[in-house]
Amino acid sequence: MRWDSLFSDLEGQFSDARTLEAEFEISERARVEVAGIELGDRLRGALGAEIKIVLVDGRVIRGRLSHVGGEWLVLTEGARQWLLPYSSVLSCQGLGRVALKPESRIQRSLGIASALRALAKDRSEVVVHLKVAAADGYKLQGVMDRVGRDFFDLAVVLHGEVRRAGNVAAVMTIPFSSLAALCSAGHPDIRSGRD
Repeated sequence: MRWDSLFSDLEGQFSDARTLEAEFEISERARVEVAGIELGDRLRGALGAEIKIVLVDGRVIRGRLSHVGGEWLVLTEGARQWLLPYSSVLSCQGLGRVALKPESRIQRSLGIASALRALAKDRSEVVVHLKVAAADGYKLQGVMDRVGRDFFDLAVVLHGEVRRAGNVAAVMTIPFSSLAALCSAGHPDIRSGRD
């Protein structure tokens, strides 16, 4: 009967339209979900992975992603650890596709100042790499004296020297916006000043 084919055709068109609508809705939801993912979420999804980071000064650092804060990450490269502000990262390789939201509000609020204050409290020797246009970069070695809202003071000391008034060559005030990277001072080949 002619009506049977007419209604079958109508049902087929309706089914095709619903399938297209469902596919569009799924695609749109996926786009909205991806739009809400932040760099920190991708980094948290790769905790423990070996990744490669390219910094604004051209430096390439490879290591195990060991910590992720609200504005920074830590890579472990052999015996040395690197604290890298997100603002200094040009690209990341090896993150995978997993994204994880912070477990707590505290984890999200751990900004660069929080990480630097922990290092200042520890009084360990660090090497500060600054954002500069020079090919060899610029780095300072010392101990963090104090951390403000948008800056930190670094007591510049020779490698291996304890931070005492007589051992401080200078106190440098460094805006957070100038920080390219910060690493633990575990190697004697690192010197203060320009390389």
